[in-house]
Amino acid sequence: MNIYIGNMSFDTTEEQLREAFQAFGEVTSAKVIMDRDSNRPKGFAFVEMSSKDDAMSAISGLNGKEVDGRELKVNEAKPRTDSGNRGGGNKYGSSY
Repeated sequence: MNIYIGNMSFDTTEEQLREAFQAFGEVTSAKVIMDRDSNRPKGFAFVEMSSKDDAMSAISGLNGKEVDGRELKVNEAKPRTDSGNRGGGNKYGSSY
C-alpha cells in the first residue's frame, strides 16, 4: 500500500521515514520528493508498505505526529491522475 506523507520538514530524510514506518511493519520503499530545478525536498514523500493492515496502522499512528518540528499529514496515497496538461503549450493561450 502506498502512503502519502505531507507537511514534512525539509530536513527529514528517507532513512528517518523508513525508521518511523518500520515500527508498524515492513517498508518496501521510502521516497522524499525533490524539486527537479533546485534539487531540494518539496516537503512531502511516499512510503510503500507490503501489508495494507500495517499501512493502516502506520497512518493512524503517525498522522499528526511531530517529526523534525512539523506535524505530519499521513494518509493513503491517491492514484496519480494524468491531467493531460503537462506543459509544452503556448503560455499565452490558444487564441494567438
